[in-house]
Amino acid sequence: MKLHGYFRSSAAYRVRIALNLKGLSVDHLSHHLRKGEQRAPGYLVLNPQGLVPTLEDGAGGVLTQSLAIIEWLDEIHPSPPLLPNDPLRRAKVRAFAMVLASDTHPVQNLKVLARLRELGLPEEQVTGWAAWANREGLAACEKLVANEPGPFCFGEAPTIADLCLVPQLGNARRFGVDVSAFPRLLKAEAAAKAMKAFADAAPDRQPDAEA
Repeated sequence: MKLHGYFRSSAAYRVRIALNLKGLSVDHLSHHLRKGEQRAPGYLVLNPQGLVPTLEDGAGGVLTQSLAIIEWLDEIHPSPPLLPNDPLRRAKVRAFAMVLASDTHPVQNLKVLARLRELGLPEEQVTGWAAWANREGLAACEKLVANEPGPFCFGEAPTIADLCLVPQLGNARRFGVDVSAFPRLLKAEAAAKAMKAFADAAPDRQPDAEA
């Protein structure tokens, strides 16, 4: 398998964690987002959105969108599971993940921030926008798991919720958000980061990481 990504991409980070948890090895192909390499014609054939990640399964299949890739991996490599067996719990985990992957991350990512700059917003407002988006999403997630015992978001083992949470907390810190306001999320993050699968997927441990 081949994973097209970028060391700082939150979406690619999620997939790297999933691959590590499943014990799967892939060839990592980097596309430098700030240099626009994701818009190269050859890559657009694989991913018409010009985004990362993209996973090539080695048998001719091409998958885009991080949550779709993660759920596919979970279906073909079911151990350890990344979704609960109970349908209601499974829906709650998906909902938490989508708060971050669908409603938080997209409105503070590189593409949106670049557009804000094109529209003439000063850098302080651009950064403020990103910080606001992170605070809003994480505040909602804090409430969604407030009564979950943990240590992870939804119990004693990581789920796709944790795969989305850890990269998003990293984004929040980069934009100056005071994450101490989210103690339950930090508890889950600490449990996750203690695992080798999460640690090895971290941006600063990737071959294309910038000094």
